[in-house]
Amino acid sequence: MANTMARSFLQAASTSEEVAPPLRVVQIEGLAVLKIIKHCNEFLPALVTGQLLGLDVGSVLEVTNCFPFPIREEDEEIEADGANYQLEMMRCLREVNVDNNTVGWYQSTLMGSFQTVELIETFMNYQENIRRCVCIVYDPSRSAQGVLALKALKLTDSFMDLYRNNNFTGEKLREKKLSWVDIFEEIPIKVSNSALVTAFMTELEPDLPVKQCDYDRLKLSTAPYMARNLEFLIDCMEDLSAEQNKFQYYYRNLSRQQAQQQAWLQKRRVATQSFNRFYLMKALHED
Repeated sequence: MANTMARSFLQAASTSEEVAPPLRVVQIEGLAVLKIIKHCNEFLPALVTGQLLGLDVGSVLEVTNCFPFPIREEDEEIEADGANYQLEMMRCLREVNVDNNTVGWYQSTLMGSFQTVELIETFMNYQENIRRCVCIVYDPSRSAQGVLALKALKLTDSFMDLYRNNNFTGEKLREKKLSWVDIFEEIPIKVSNSALVTAFMTELEPDLPVKQCDYDRLKLSTAPYMARNLEFLIDCMEDLSAEQNKFQYYYRNLSRQQAQQQAWLQKRRVATQSFNRFYLMKALHED
């Protein structure tokens, strides 16, 4: 969904390409981080996406705001509606003097399953109109274990050249010595807050932390993850079954070819023996 919506939107809101220094760090506002976490957690176990807004300053990509994309089924008829929604949101943000420059998008993932072909295609669509952008991936399942699973990713330049020139083949990847770890590049993330937010956070004190911990134990959040894991397991079993069928078909063809080869060799061996016996008998009769 992010792929189709981003394609129409970027065609309407493209920017000029300029030479820029390498991207070193992604600086994201704490409010934007909280918006991403809230959006991703509210729609679990469904996967969601949203737009990142900010500024491109030197080697730092500043993410100052974001807004979610509406959840809809993939359909060509609603592709224009998604682009219009994004343009209208950015127009409203511009009217209230909020940064409205597109610097990428964010998306949720479960169990680290974000490296897909759709993500690569979305990156290429963004790269056609934005000189550099990132995708922030948030994993609620890992964050529930006490670690903020937030990553900023971009495609490597070497892989983009291969993909842009339609050289995305196994031979080209081996020639360039590229593996799956060389497709995406992770950019360090720095969370930044204003002085007022920092001062306000220092004044906040949690009330009764023991009771709060006890309340958290009552949350039954395992069912959505179990259902999602079963979906992944079913997909993997289908892929395994398809690969097994391909192997069995290949093995049957190989066995058939080997049997035909052995039959042909046996037939040739018998013919050779008969031919030699005939000439031997002929030579004896002549003598």
